[in-house]
Amino acid sequence: MIAYPHVKINLGLDVLRRRPDGFHDIETLFLPVHEIRDTLEIVPADDYSRTSAALQERYAAGSGQIVQAVSEDARVMVTIARAGGVDWNPADDLTVRAYRLLDRDFSLGPVKIFLEKTSPVGAGLGGGSSDASFALKMLDELFGLGLSPEKMAGYASALGSDCAFFLYDRPMFGSGRGEVLSEFDLPQQFSDEYEIKVVVPEGIAVSTADAYRGIVPSVPEMPLNERLRLPVEKWKDSVTNAFETTVFKKYPALSRVKDSLYSTGAVYASMSGSGSAFFAIYPKMI
Repeated sequence: MIAYPHVKINLGLDVLRRRPDGFHDIETLFLPVHEIRDTLEIVPADDYSRTSAALQERYAAGSGQIVQAVSEDARVMVTIARAGGVDWNPADDLTVRAYRLLDRDFSLGPVKIFLEKTSPVGAGLGGGSSDASFALKMLDELFGLGLSPEKMAGYASALGSDCAFFLYDRPMFGSGRGEVLSEFDLPQQFSDEYEIKVVVPEGIAVSTADAYRGIVPSVPEMPLNERLRLPVEKWKDSVTNAFETTVFKKYPALSRVKDSLYSTGAVYASMSGSGSAFFAIYPKMI
């Protein structure tokens, strides 16, 4: 079974308050972006993989571009390929954690996981969260678990605050830690008149934990869901990403990236999530 986990951007991101559990309450609008995606295959341990040989051909063995691990109980074999090298333990990848989470409750059969990681890491696009949520959906289908949408969302939220969003393929307004999701319709003007371009600066990866350090939570006078209903041309001065304040201090080059997007004609530009990726909204060429 093969799927293509896509990334997301955050259209506005307010950090409202620190919670007793150590997390923060936020508000944001998640938008799916399909142009950037990974390739994920999960098969039973005794089945044939359609991606294994292709990965071995495309990525150089011994270069760190392709890594493999087998769990201590030999129930999961995971192979991860990435052009920039894989600098995390494949056995702790979120796809493996998704398997362990379901295996705890359903005693799944052993599997092989193959992940070609082409989405950027540490960019605020949620690539890892997307991989995890797609893995949950694939395992649910592979083993015929019949999980309800609510049950699936609960498992996804246990893996990460933004994981549940990737169970849907449409804009969703996130609150709580980001796991409380509700439908949200953007103004028709948005899809009719504008297009989105995603930019990922090279050489800068931002830790979400670092982005939170020094941030001062605040509740805006006008809630984000109201500001998003303003004309798109007014978003520049009203729809903000709270992480930009702390991240730009540590990475001044990212502030210049945002300025450059406006200089190329964007009507709105913002960092996505905790960075370092940006997106810009441009008028469609007629």
